[in-house]
Amino acid sequence: MTSEYQPISCDFHDLLEVHATKRQATDIQFRDAGGQLQTRNAVITDVFAKEGADYLTLSTGETLRLDQLVEVDKAKLADY
Repeated sequence: MTSEYQPISCDFHDLLEVHATKRQATDIQFRDAGGQLQTRNAVITDVFAKEGADYLTLSTGETLRLDQLVEVDKAKLADY
């Protein structure tokens, strides 16, 4: 992903941290680099900042930039 990072709301970020702490599989929807909607059921293993952007890692081994997220456990990023 090459576009400039768009920060997400602190409340949604806090929600992600809660999911990472619980270590339970959750449904996650996100847009891939091509803009296609993707869905995973996975554990959020970490939420971290790197080089001016925020990311999360999944139990699938994938790393997602937080502004790629659409929905986590039925909570829509657009609603925050």
